[in-house]
Amino acid sequence: MPKASELKKGFAIESNGKTLLIKDIEITTPGGRGGAKIYKLRCTDLATGSKIEERYKSDELVDTVEMSKRNVTFSYVDGDEYIFMDNEDYTQFTFKHNEIEDDLLLINEETQGVQVVLINGNAAGLELPSSVELVIEETDPSIKGASASARSKPARFATGLTIQVPEYIATGDRVVINTAERKYMNRA
Repeated sequence: MPKASELKKGFAIESNGKTLLIKDIEITTPGGRGGAKIYKLRCTDLATGSKIEERYKSDELVDTVEMSKRNVTFSYVDGDEYIFMDNEDYTQFTFKHNEIEDDLLLINEETQGVQVVLINGNAAGLELPSSVELVIEETDPSIKGASASARSKPARFATGLTIQVPEYIATGDRVVINTAERKYMNRA
């Protein structure tokens, strides 16, 4: 059993008889001496789909669940369901829109490196690559001579994602986005 400080986003844990998938981790350090860091986990209950928050001290032991990952490719949309296909054996994994809503902002037909998280053989969620390439659909006109360290402006992508980009970036440019922080990294 790992300590709470060893947990990462995408891990599955067992808590109060529920299997939870970690979606986000927030670390707080209490004031005062010798206080252990507190790990606040934002999780999704895999049985009900409800959102749950758990808190652990950094040295607390946490029950993890055996899980595996498979490389998948976005295949198609069927109403409210998004279908991903295994790259090796062509198994299809279906997710409801509300289950993967945040991940869909960074996924299009060309996105490579997406993995499905399997817990006990059932698809539990998606894991995105560390960065993705997307084409800017709409942004303010680029300014000639703008430097890379200059001000930023909002840019919107076909997936619905909006992030800040440098002023010299134009509509139609392909850029690399950090999926964890949802920030512009560089031109592709």
